[in-house]
Amino acid sequence: MNLTPSASQTVGPFFHYALTTNAALGILAGEGAQGERLRLVFRVVDGEGAPTPADSMIELWQADAHGRYGHALDSQSCNADPNFCGFGRLETDSNGTCIFETVKPGSCGGLQAPHINVAVFARGLLKQLHTRVYFDGEALNANDPVLALVPEDRRTTLMAKPTPGQANTWSIEIRLQGEAETVFFDL
Repeated sequence: MNLTPSASQTVGPFFHYALTTNAALGILAGEGAQGERLRLVFRVVDGEGAPTPADSMIELWQADAHGRYGHALDSQSCNADPNFCGFGRLETDSNGTCIFETVKPGSCGGLQAPHINVAVFARGLLKQLHTRVYFDGEALNANDPVLALVPEDRRTTLMAKPTPGQANTWSIEIRLQGEAETVFFDL
């Protein structure tokens, strides 16, 4: 039998059918979670600034308000907040937007500024893109070793900013390509 390889296929469009059926995955901070509660608004756009189709997906992985991950391999001596799960997943809507309910993460090990790890899945990608969200104005950003690897003029692409007129709401735009493209990390 002669087998001929087929062409590569991009990720999606299938997220809303299989992976994002549980809207509760957008709520990382349960009742009683410690720390500063916030809403984090993502908007995923293409190189022209147009929203991505409604089948893009954002996954988050973050530490709790004390900088601890809810994972057995987190070597910190204290237990993670039992009311905080640290993982979230949502699809974007027709405006390229999704909103997570979470807490501002603490500094991890005292070395890294508060940040949220992000994976972006979208039509046209062969695999997910990895990035981070930092908080604009955070004093610890100046000494974060990962942020220091990013050219200074590109760091703004990783900064969530307070949303005017909306208390405890931060917003960030993920630009997949073009001018002001979000910084993505090779993992």
